[in-house]
Amino acid sequence: MLLSQYPIDTVKETPSEAEIVSHRLMLRAGLIRRLAAGIYTWMPFGLRSLRKVETIIREEMDRAGALELLMPAIQPAELWQESGRWREYGPELLRLTDRHEREFVFGPTHEEVITDIARRELRSYRQLPVNFYQIQLKFRDEVRPRFGVMRAREFIMKDAYSFHVDAASLAAGYAAMREAYTKMFQRMRLDFRVVQADTGAIGGTASEEFQVLASSGEDAIAVCDADGYAANVELAAALPPTTPRPAARESLARVATPGARTIGEVSAAVGVPPKRCLKTLIVAGAPRAGSAAAAGDAGAGPTGPGTAAPGTADVGTADVGTAAAPPVALVLRGDHELNAVKAQKLPGVATPLRMASAAQIEAATGSPPGFIGPRGLSGLTVYADHAALALADFVCGANERDVHLSGVNWGRDLPEPIAADLRNVVDGDPSPKAGGPLRIVRGIEVGHIFQLGRKYSEALHATVLDESGSPLTMLMGCYGIGVTRIVAAAIEQNHDERGIIWPDPIAPFHVVLVPLNLQKSATVRTVADALYAELTAAGIEVLYDDRDERPGVKFADAELLGIGHRVVISERGLAADTLEYRQRRASSSENFPRARALEFLRERLQR
Repeated sequence: MLLSQYPIDTVKETPSEAEIVSHRLMLRAGLIRRLAAGIYTWMPFGLRSLRKVETIIREEMDRAGALELLMPAIQPAELWQESGRWREYGPELLRLTDRHEREFVFGPTHEEVITDIARRELRSYRQLPVNFYQIQLKFRDEVRPRFGVMRAREFIMKDAYSFHVDAASLAAGYAAMREAYTKMFQRMRLDFRVVQADTGAIGGTASEEFQVLASSGEDAIAVCDADGYAANVELAAALPPTTPRPAARESLARVATPGARTIGEVSAAVGVPPKRCLKTLIVAGAPRAGSAAAAGDAGAGPTGPGTAAPGTADVGTADVGTAAAPPVALVLRGDHELNAVKAQKLPGVATPLRMASAAQIEAATGSPPGFIGPRGLSGLTVYADHAALALADFVCGANERDVHLSGVNWGRDLPEPIAADLRNVVDGDPSPKAGGPLRIVRGIEVGHIFQLGRKYSEALHATVLDESGSPLTMLMGCYGIGVTRIVAAAIEQNHDERGIIWPDPIAPFHVVLVPLNLQKSATVRTVADALYAELTAAGIEVLYDDRDERPGVKFADAELLGIGHRVVISERGLAADTLEYRQRRASSSENFPRARALEFLRERLQR
């Protein structure tokens, strides 16, 4: 491509709307342009990279035996009503009505549509297993779209759905997709981890996320370099301490703590570190079957391939079991954070997890928030995290305004609670796999795979005949990749202060050709034109900067666009029969013989 024929200008200033690196650089480099909140046009440079990502995905899906199709983006409401998600999905589902007053949705995912295809087309167990996939636009009406294409309302997803006769076949299909995904991200040269994940509202028996590591990532991931363990912090198990709880040494005492409600304030008031304080959280209890509260809790929330499971940030405040269930107490060490996903799986705890209101806390404990402790909580189920159970002589609330207790000990001063894993793991915790130290890193979820089970096939009555001629409800797997998100994630992981640094396989071009003084030097133009033709004929994608611009402008744009290999043609170099080469990550340039240009660049591109 001749850069002079590209009408989109790069931008020096950081756009005010951009919040993260990828959004800033994609706007500055002219890869995308905003049309509306969370809706972007992919410009030619950006589209070239996007198509390369799609090609890699398509090649690996085809190699794994999946069959490509293309389903409608607009789906009839009847299918969503049949699955139950018409009511469950929530406001992210964009609902439409046509001129005949028929209701539709703009698909955020396609479980219903593919299951409808399966129940119509698949008749016998002999047709299984089968895996269908598509690469298609999706729409989720995010309440606050942000981070450019990272969390847009309209996006491109690769979603795949497999159908199986039994669990063994599903496990094999899941493993094949896991391998295919691994190859995709390896081919894109991204630093990623496959992490254990919570199945969330989508359900199923197994779930893993593919996380591109980047400091700006929204997800916290626990990894152990020693044993290869990797899991989303929502799922990573915090193991009980291996040493026994110390013996009690202090006497129970009341301590006046006027106005001290937070762990930091209590720690300062009592003179002990936060890790020797306990915090007690009062949450909603699980409604009893058939109660009004139970009926109101039926919604499971949005699901689909690539949808992140609910995390600790989703904890809300709601009415707590007015007549349906008593609240539940959760006790943690003061320096630890509650893990909502773990907590809401405990018997008697409402799903999704909801905190009690101030009035309900006072009704259940006799104390306002900020002074709650595990001692004297009669009638409430009390769960304590393993680390909290390991403490002796700890500080906790006294269930009385402006008072805390010190020197408190389990068993002596209050009953032993139910032990549970309630917290997020932290740096240095032992790995659940082999005990090595964990470290917490940030990641961007770009793929998610599930062993889905029969959630949709049962709801939509998708069956085949088994060997005996009896109906068999098919098992399903689903496998999502955020295609547009991969481009942004690659930039988040690969950039510097000057701009993007594309991994070669997904760069919009292989080489940027920068001739200096092109408009005034016939020699430079002749060599540049010939080299452009030679490289293009050899299948190397070249961006030829033939603009009448100063060298500094050309170099700055080349670095902003992030193409991995730059060749500079100058009169001085040609006088020595050399060209200048710089790899985008390198701090210096090197000269090479002009006659070896094609051979030289092929060698560099193969590295």
